Amino acid sequence: MVGWIVLGVLLLILVVLAIYTITIYNGLVSLKNNIDKSWSNIDVLLKQRFDELPKLIKVCEGYMQHEQKTLEAVIKARSMVQNARGDKDTLQAQNMLTDTLRSLFMVVERYPDLKADSAFQSLSNRISELEDMIADRREYYNDSVTIYNIRIEQFPDLLIARLFNFAGRTLWQIDPTHREDVEVSFQHV
Repeated sequence: MVGWIVLGVLLLILVVLAIYTITIYNGLVSLKNNIDKSWSNIDVLLKQRFDELPKLIKVCEGYMQHEQKTLEAVIKARSMVQNARGDKDTLQAQNMLTDTLRSLFMVVERYPDLKADSAFQSLSNRISELEDMIADRREYYNDSVTIYNIRIEQFPDLLIARLFNFAGRTLWQIDPTHREDVEVSFQHV
């Protein structure tokens, strides 16, 4: 009789342990898939921005003949995005593209005719909207990654995470040069 009670208690402990393990595992899978989904949402916007850039460059080329370096930098950055492999390369390429777009829009300030061009205005507004949406999605992505990384490092979740090879994910970070103050100068007309 005592043997059956001990066996029953052991079985109950094993069932509770199995349910607990399954619950933690499913939670980690859900978080991991949420990160993948948020990355895909960013990817959709990045693709839209990528597709809009040739149109913007085409409009700018006629006006900015002397700013070929800036246009070439945007084209090069767009090519880097297209050829990026893996999360780290993609993050770096996208950050470079964002930098070159900022440079392009700063150069455009010197071309009032270009700024007044309706095609340019439409395209630049579209790209600015996409940049804002990308920034929002990056924030959501980083929130998802942070929650996931915390869970796989906390006890007892880390035991299940290690057992099933859940690896930490990388946050989307900006280039350190973006943290520097921007030099602003006003020209008197």
